[in-house]
Amino acid sequence: MVQGCTSDAGKSALVTGLCRWLRRRGIRVAPFKPQNMALNSAVTVDGGEIGRAQAVQAQAAGLDPHTDFNPVLLKPNSDIGAQVIVHGHAIGNMDARHYHDYKRVAMDAVLASHARLVAQYDAVIVEGAGSPAEINLRERDIANMGYAETVDCPVVLIADIDRGGVFAHMVGTLALLSESERKRVVGFVINRFRGDMALLQPGLDWLERETGKPVLGVLPYLHGLQLEAEDALPRQREHKPQARLRVMVPALPRISNHTDLDALRAHPDVELILVGPGELPAACDLIVLPGSKSTRADLTWLRGQGWPQAIARHLRYGGKVIGVCGGFQMLGRVVHDPHGLEGEPGSSEGLGWFDMETVLEPQKQLRRTHGRLSWTDALVSGYEIHCGISHGDALACPSSLLDDGRNDGALSADGQILGSYLHGLFDQPQALTALLAWAGVRDAAAVDMHALREESIDRLADAVENHLDNAALLRLIGMGEPSCAR
Repeated sequence: MVQGCTSDAGKSALVTGLCRWLRRRGIRVAPFKPQNMALNSAVTVDGGEIGRAQAVQAQAAGLDPHTDFNPVLLKPNSDIGAQVIVHGHAIGNMDARHYHDYKRVAMDAVLASHARLVAQYDAVIVEGAGSPAEINLRERDIANMGYAETVDCPVVLIADIDRGGVFAHMVGTLALLSESERKRVVGFVINRFRGDMALLQPGLDWLERETGKPVLGVLPYLHGLQLEAEDALPRQREHKPQARLRVMVPALPRISNHTDLDALRAHPDVELILVGPGELPAACDLIVLPGSKSTRADLTWLRGQGWPQAIARHLRYGGKVIGVCGGFQMLGRVVHDPHGLEGEPGSSEGLGWFDMETVLEPQKQLRRTHGRLSWTDALVSGYEIHCGISHGDALACPSSLLDDGRNDGALSADGQILGSYLHGLFDQPQALTALLAWAGVRDAAAVDMHALREESIDRLADAVENHLDNAALLRLIGMGEPSCAR
């Protein structure tokens, strides 16, 4: 099990790299995250929903994503509450105290998935959540040491040296663990190092003397990885003076599946800018309204920030707008929530650009989807995760024609506004090229997100191979050195 001293220490990346590294060695390996809190999710081969990071880890292991890889997923819809998803399906909304009591039941789901994976695979690489040193969350813990203690799993602790204070993170985390939990930590990995190893070595030697535990390796800072974020928005904006298309995206308070934007962010002809609170979009070619876990609340936020007026001005000057999932729903006339799925029951006025209404229903739509864009033969594929069912005349002109005979989304009569329920809308090279042409760049290069992710996964596996103690890692999972070569 990989646990981190902090959130974003590199747990997901290390598990991804380990899965690909083991797969190269002919070991049947599966990823596992007992409990995840994330608004970026993926649809599984068995018709459920898991965190996107576990879908990437499944790709690294050469597997289709499955609900057993992330049996408990929490999707925050307020500062103190979340939708609780167990084995891929939502069971309801809970506040923090209610969920704390529910953890006994959630642990049963975790252990059932664990048992199935252990029976099916040679190795299971587990990712913790946040930090194991949150002493206020230790009781009934199912995400970190509570799980590890229950199943008797060795733990590797990872910390991010780029944040600073890496030795304090390591030693401080150990100090806050119980005696049995400290014994369970079998070694350290330091992540995102850039510099002279000779200058770091005295610190590594001190850490081993101080704790009696080995440093299993130091991973370098790997620039330009194209891996989907588990939840947090990108910390840095990449300025592209050569870009021919400027894209503005509101950083909604409950933005979900913002990994939809990764292909745009990776494209050499596109400069993508996230617009935060108190800001308004500057002049641009395209505005993308992303997914939202709380569509009505984020609509209220957009209005408070002045976005309706900014979008109207943008369209008057000939700009284009795309709404994805919740962003698509916002472009209609009304969003109804009669069951109170996202808060108090009621209805909210939409932005009014599509003649349609959306009703949020308790049964979530979960589909892996394939088809083509409605105005071209460009293939499109992705997945649907939404409670909203949309109706209205706008849907008579869809944005995509799907292989199962359904239509998806809407395209305005003037061709300026496009809506879609499809997450991954930009991921297929043909679809991305066609959408960029629609937005104004007619000879854009083809960018293949799957290939970029594969390259990044291989770079992580190379880093594991070249910078970590391979023999020690194989002993920890009970493999020893296998006879098959990479």
